[in-house]
Amino acid sequence: MNGNKIDVHVFIPCFVDQLYPTAGFNTIKVLEKAGCTVHYNPDQTCCGQPAFNAGYWGESREVCNKFMNDFKDAEFIVVPSASCTGFVKNYYPKIFDNASNTKEVNVIQKKVYELSDFLVNILNVDDLGAKLEGKATYHDSCAALRECKIKNEPRILLSKVAGLELVELQDNETCCGFGGTFAVKFEDISAAMGEQKAQHVLNTASKYLISTDLSCLMHINGIIKRKNYPVTSMHLADVLASGY
Repeated sequence: MNGNKIDVHVFIPCFVDQLYPTAGFNTIKVLEKAGCTVHYNPDQTCCGQPAFNAGYWGESREVCNKFMNDFKDAEFIVVPSASCTGFVKNYYPKIFDNASNTKEVNVIQKKVYELSDFLVNILNVDDLGAKLEGKATYHDSCAALRECKIKNEPRILLSKVAGLELVELQDNETCCGFGGTFAVKFEDISAAMGEQKAQHVLNTASKYLISTDLSCLMHINGIIKRKNYPVTSMHLADVLASGY
């Protein structure tokens, strides 16, 4: 702790770091706005999920060990991704089943939070003074819903954004079709699912599509751009950092 402020370490996922760095910077901006002292460890790399999903459990374990070492001194680890958060919480125990560092795994699980979960349930913050004019719809990522049990938290935060009208998406609990390597291995199925999701977004007449996961947004946004739909995709952190 630093005075009345909470010390928070941010983990910026590979996807955000390489393709959407603005969401990483806005995550820090939002946390500071919420009263946190934010730390970034430049030695951080990956949570280990890509290797694990590809079947390389041994290689994934090495990356996971590094993640735990990089954040061993953190009180809270906040992540702008439900996917990475869910992986640490749900799959680290499987990777390190019967390993000598089970205690460290149990500790790291309790430290890691997706951004909206941390803001609403740990900091008890719902209004960050954000402003964004227009109608928006929210996409529930599979990782947020099924692995992190997050549904209401993003909606609570978005309901406090001045000028934003939030409308629900049809079949909002249906997968967008990305699924990491699923999009590569099953391209046709993935594209069809994404097109259906993009059509539902268009049907809401929303100006913005918002989610906790940029991987989903990248997938849906690719279809939105190809079809020239008048929709802008935004990470939740980008929305919460708007207007100040």
